[in-house]
Amino acid sequence: MRIAFADPPYLGQGRKHYSTHHDQAHIWDDPESHRSLIRELETGYDGYALCASSTSLQVLLGMFEAPPRIAAWVKPFAAYKRHVRIAYTWEPILFREARRSSNDGAFVNRDHLSEPITMRKGLVGAKPERVCRWVLDLVGWVPGDQVSDLFPGTGVMGRVVAAADGAPLILRERPGWTETPGTTHARPTS
Repeated sequence: MRIAFADPPYLGQGRKHYSTHHDQAHIWDDPESHRSLIRELETGYDGYALCASSTSLQVLLGMFEAPPRIAAWVKPFAAYKRHVRIAYTWEPILFREARRSSNDGAFVNRDHLSEPITMRKGLVGAKPERVCRWVLDLVGWVPGDQVSDLFPGTGVMGRVVAAADGAPLILRERPGWTETPGTTHARPTS
């Protein structure tokens, strides 16, 4: 199966959080960039997971041809923001399962996970390893599937897949997201 993991700068947050790391991060402030990414996920992969913010959920859902499932990463420890009365302590993960049954070896899990945020990883929004493993379970990943990390960032998804499968991810550069230039790896074929 072909599976994609997409953790782009959240809608409206590119310039605010990523402009010092990526000179074109502002393009992710435009809904059309997200619409294009969603089309790629829907047409190019058997399963996918798209990380989003709770504030962009309604806008993003309107961009899908087929409604995705929504899972919740709940953060029992999260950073509180000044002048924000109700803290942002969960993130939606929009996903389509590559496998709907566990008969093919896909792990059975829940559509929510409680896991603290990462601290000082060098990139805002870096996911913990446990969240990446859970996302793979959501989409029905099994060892041997091809996984494309569309926004490699800190490389955490690559480490999780390599630890579970022994094979590298396929990393794809996106405009405004060139954290790991020149690191496109093809999975060995068996």
